[in-house]
Amino acid sequence: MIGYIARRILVAIPTLLVIITLAFFMMRFAPGGPFDLERPMPEQTRQNLLASYGMDQPVPKQYLDYLVDLAHFDLGPSLKFRDKTVSQIIAEGFPVSATVGLLSMGLAVFIGTILGSIAALRQNTAVDYGVVGFATVGIVIPPFVVGPILALVIGIYLGWLPSGGLDPRHGMTVERMILPVITLALPQIAIISRLMRASMIEVIRSNFIRTARAKGLSPFAVISRHALRAAILPLVSYLGPATAALLTGSIVIEQVFSLPGVGRQFVFAALQRDYTVVMGVVILYAGLIIALNLVADLLYAVLNPKVKFD
Repeated sequence: MIGYIARRILVAIPTLLVIITLAFFMMRFAPGGPFDLERPMPEQTRQNLLASYGMDQPVPKQYLDYLVDLAHFDLGPSLKFRDKTVSQIIAEGFPVSATVGLLSMGLAVFIGTILGSIAALRQNTAVDYGVVGFATVGIVIPPFVVGPILALVIGIYLGWLPSGGLDPRHGMTVERMILPVITLALPQIAIISRLMRASMIEVIRSNFIRTARAKGLSPFAVISRHALRAAILPLVSYLGPATAALLTGSIVIEQVFSLPGVGRQFVFAALQRDYTVVMGVVILYAGLIIALNLVADLLYAVLNPKVKFD
């Protein structure tokens, strides 16, 4: 297993380098720049700003300089927040995004697994049709529709929960996390329940489940000890990239609920051409996808003894 992990890390390095390279040059060649304002500044001032950030150099030279700084774990300064570095900006926003993302994924896995399993065990019944219908609606209606509706109805009209933002004194509180977590979790619940239903139906029809039943095991023991472990395997592969996406924040959800997470910072940085912040978030997202995919593969092997690491 150690050798397998080492090989995956070695493969991840060039993959990450390709992502960094594409993102760097796409940002540099996009229209506009970080110092292009509605009211043009004096040319000498603009040139001084470019020189202070090394942006007066040819783009290939800027790219090489960026890689050198990155090798020293330096993501550089923000081009818009003059008193902050990219690392500081990400460190401020990532805990918010990670908290909401982890809670959303945990809720989605718990509810989606239960709903999918129940639907599979009650196939072609009203319960099954209800779960499938809910999953279809959850996939079709995007979070940017559900979020404002929940904020408007529950947060503003009914006043049951805060409609957004962090508590000025206590930061992230339970009542302020409920609506964003539910909004992010709903589409994941729908997807996971469909995946779990299809997988569970296939598993309960397999020979080893028939053997377990023939041995006289109770239905609960058959499902909990044998079927559930096998049925959850396809779900493990999906959870890697899905968790990475939620951890780095949902752009729309953080905008709707006024959460200062990484996704909201990424949108602001992209609109303002804050190259270094955009690059920092891209690197964070790519690194999380690579790392979580590796974790998912390892979990897959733990759950499935047939998998061998070459």
